[in-house]
Amino acid sequence: GGSRCAGRVEVLHEGQWGTVCDDDWDEDDAAVVCRELRCGEAVDALDGDKGHFGPGSGPIWMNKVACNGSETALKNCRSAEWGVNNCGHDKDAGVTCSDSVRLMNGGSRCAGRVEVLQEGQWGTVCGVDWDEDDAAVVCRELRCGEAVNAPQYGHFGPGSGPIWMVGVRCSGSESILNDCESYGRGEQYCNHGHDAGVTCSG
Repeated sequence: GGSRCAGRVEVLHEGQWGTVCDDDWDEDDAAVVCRELRCGEAVDALDGDKGHFGPGSGPIWMNKVACNGSETALKNCRSAEWGVNNCGHDKDAGVTCSDSVRLMNGGSRCAGRVEVLQEGQWGTVCGVDWDEDDAAVVCRELRCGEAVNAPQYGHFGPGSGPIWMVGVRCSGSESILNDCESYGRGEQYCNHGHDAGVTCSG
């Protein structure tokens, strides 16, 4: 998935890693995975047929998972008998958690161009109106200390892919960038020469 907080869900059972079938897979199930991995909140519960994270291999251990959302581990959720299903790996479930932000091309994990993961694809954030309040939220989410700088216009080089967020307006108190207001996707308003960046103190 490109980060430890997004990808195909795999579970270890009887000493072997296997996947989870996407039958009845939903946000409650994804929330438990994100909590277990200490990856924040669930942003998306992905069906295998969307193909975001590709097919796995080995056993398909879990099917018809029915978490209530409060469990501390996926194995504590109700599900069909382990290893019993009629699924193929084209139905492997995936998750994107809120801690799906990274800083690229800055020489450390706490400095660089801001990139966010949405719909299984990494993209950038438009630097127009990007400020220290926005940068502070990114630094907090990445556990990188305080925001030192919030360069707006491609300071860390142009990214590629979608420009997922335009017109970001954080108050500075949010715990994750995904909680900040924005206009959403915006290639029509912005280009990668304006990609936002952050330098954190950590």
